[in-house]
Amino acid sequence: MSKRQLAMVIDLNKCLGCQTCTMACKTQWTNRSGRDYMYWNNVETAPGKGYPKMWMESGGGFDAEGALNAGRIPSLENDYGAPFDLNFESALGMAGAAEQGNRPWLRPAQNPAYGPNWDEDEGAGEYPNSYYFYLPRLCNHCSNPACVKACPRKAIYKREEDGIVLVDQSRCRGYQHCVAACPYKKVFFNPALGRSEKCIFCYPRVEQGTAPACARQCPGRVRFVGYLDDENGPVARLVNKHKVALRLREDFGTQPNVYYVPPLSPPKYDARGEITDEPRIPLEYLVKLFGPSVPHVLETLRTEMEKKKTGQSSELMDILIAYRHEEMFTLGAPAERQKT
Repeated sequence: MSKRQLAMVIDLNKCLGCQTCTMACKTQWTNRSGRDYMYWNNVETAPGKGYPKMWMESGGGFDAEGALNAGRIPSLENDYGAPFDLNFESALGMAGAAEQGNRPWLRPAQNPAYGPNWDEDEGAGEYPNSYYFYLPRLCNHCSNPACVKACPRKAIYKREEDGIVLVDQSRCRGYQHCVAACPYKKVFFNPALGRSEKCIFCYPRVEQGTAPACARQCPGRVRFVGYLDDENGPVARLVNKHKVALRLREDFGTQPNVYYVPPLSPPKYDARGEITDEPRIPLEYLVKLFGPSVPHVLETLRTEMEKKKTGQSSELMDILIAYRHEEMFTLGAPAERQKT
């Protein structure tokens, strides 16, 4: 157990699906050799196959007795999607245009089997009751990380000072037990280096008091970052006080420390095109993702939103609206922040 636990809360009611967080991570950490296919942070459309494909059905995590569940290692070609080139030469080159009489569309030069955002914006349901929402995902820096328990080399460890889970590259031998054990499939194998890599929660930035790149660059002000023991910070208030931030697939048994405010849903239309009281996103689907507290959380959100609309005060809504960007990130000790 770490002395403190750094955590993140992601408000799914504000996510734009713009992938700014993904690109912030990609350009800062995963743009080097062997990381072409890695998205330590990704934003997938739910419901959907996710990234890697069908990660929720890929095993890992712990059973009811605390033993590791068997998990599979996703394949590069079929589950992550191998990097591919576009047909720049034929689409943009004069030779290709002359041969075909006109310029062809820009498209993959090969036929990829899968890739990130493969089913973006597809969702489920039929018009006019189709639905989807965006689900940002990164390493959860779990309190009971399956990757740590699975590694025979003890190459993965949890930092005592903040609970961030890291891979000791000098100890890793690329056995990939960690990849199989992670039920969220957020540990990646670098084929160029023969070692496992994963989200590091931007710990060099955190140590300087700066929020992780995915959180700091988010234009929708979706992500809150702070310590769970900081009672006055937004993360602790959302998780512990208002209890509207829930863990993703807590049934995996890893005690993840990335929390989500579940999405509210537009209403369904009936056969006559009239609005009903039935939510478009099935409640059972949200419960599968975020647990049995979802109905209570959604009702709390509706109640507090209504209070705000009628001019009443709502601490919860003031936190979620995030008027001041810098107040979303509380990375120092509470006593240190009070001095400043």
